[in-house]
Amino acid sequence: MTIESPYAAQLAAIPVRVRNLTVQGDGIRYGNTRYWDYGDADAATTVVLVHGFRGDHHGIEPIVAQLPGIRFISPDLPGFGESDPFESQSHSVESYRRWLTAFVSQLGLSGSASILGHSFGSILVASAVANGLETNAVILVNPIAISGLKGPNRIGTAITVGYYWLAGHLPVTIGTRLLNSPTIVRAMSEFLVKSKRPKLRRWIHEEHARYFSAFASRTSVVEGFHATVSTDVSAFAARITAPTLLIAARLDDITPVAAQSDLQRLFPQASLVVLDDVGHLIHYEVPQLAAEAITAFLAGLPRGPRPGA
Repeated sequence: MTIESPYAAQLAAIPVRVRNLTVQGDGIRYGNTRYWDYGDADAATTVVLVHGFRGDHHGIEPIVAQLPGIRFISPDLPGFGESDPFESQSHSVESYRRWLTAFVSQLGLSGSASILGHSFGSILVASAVANGLETNAVILVNPIAISGLKGPNRIGTAITVGYYWLAGHLPVTIGTRLLNSPTIVRAMSEFLVKSKRPKLRRWIHEEHARYFSAFASRTSVVEGFHATVSTDVSAFAARITAPTLLIAARLDDITPVAAQSDLQRLFPQASLVVLDDVGHLIHYEVPQLAAEAITAFLAGLPRGPRPGA
């Protein structure tokens, strides 16, 4: 039996438009990107959302549901959800940051929208802004402050690296089946969920089962995984001059709070909010608290585009 989202009623009250954009930039065609445009198109504040690895736009909808006064632009990353994979580039951080810059530019939002990234999306947002994407502000939820290869769960990371290596080297059909394995997806979900609320846990597991395998091909997901462990936000922080909000979690098994504090100090201007009793799934488990932090942060920003942002 399908479990209804605990945020369904709030989300249903927000208008949404589903659109497609053929993203191109610097002479490169990135293919069709499907994106969801939530809220009032004339809202005073627009935020572009970048979801995490193996997810799609659905993952950040609980945060959208808490903030009906904001316009959100939420694309599926190329190679995931309903967006095409890259046509001639690998699914690397470099390719994604070029795609994100072109996507925001083609929508006419450069310098006027804020950019929010969750988990792997935090790396992509940081890379893009550090390399010239103009934005009013940066919001990073569960930011990857240090490489997973150096994180607190190195054994788990090593197992995960081996899993993706094996999936990438087996025959395509078998490798894809391994990546889609409901048992492994459930194990990943169990590892990430910290909430003790049974109904919420069941819903999160169902969300992962439904969307965690919505990738275009074995190539896109294996390349995407290598991108997740190739770098982290700390590599880009010093070059991000826009006001930045880091929303971290006390129980995050991927990035410890101490590393988040170290990361904050690398930014020219960043604030850090640490949420208790939650791990790497802030967007699923406590979107209300994330929304409160985002609202307070955005309220403190200067009005209008930042000159030279």
